[in-house]
Amino acid sequence: MKLLHVDASAKGERSNSRALGRHFIERLQGLGVDLQIDYLDLAVDAPAPVSEAFAIATYTHPEARTPQMRQTLAASDALCRRVMDADACLFAMPMYNWSMPSTFKAFIDSITRTELTYLNTPDGIVGQLTRQKVLFLTSRGADLRPGNPMAWMDALTPALKAAFAFIGVRSPVFVDAQPLQFADPEAREEALARARAELDSVAREWAAA
Repeated sequence: MKLLHVDASAKGERSNSRALGRHFIERLQGLGVDLQIDYLDLAVDAPAPVSEAFAIATYTHPEARTPQMRQTLAASDALCRRVMDADACLFAMPMYNWSMPSTFKAFIDSITRTELTYLNTPDGIVGQLTRQKVLFLTSRGADLRPGNPMAWMDALTPALKAAFAFIGVRSPVFVDAQPLQFADPEAREEALARARAELDSVAREWAAA
């Protein structure tokens, strides 16, 4: 299985999402899954934010692009290939101010590319990431689970669902570790244990597929 593993936490060894991502990979390997891991750390190698030159180049027909336009799009082209070549994707990130880290938003902007990850057809937009398994692993300081007073403030889940549905991902899996930062030690450990158990279940499903 070719696994694209993307970490988006600004933290290093103190990161919960990074630790849980490693747990998931270890479980897959323990179940006998032969992984070819393509790793991207957005804290180290984040895509550039959208510029005017990028916006113009991406919507210029490929045959009409200048050498400068092709250079502008080169890093984005490479990221698109990495995503499309993967059999499965693990996207691990914390929730920052109710949504995704800015580096992961830049990643989405880089891989949302007409005629690459989605096609414009007479019947509308057709996303091209239809075969990849996708797991979103998030860590959250507060408890935003349904039924909790702050649940309505979760802007991360719908944003991820919408962005990846546009490029073809229809059934992503979410494992959300919450509450963490603003929880007492006991609740925090319970949240991490729940997340690890959910990740173990996803690993078994992926290994059996």
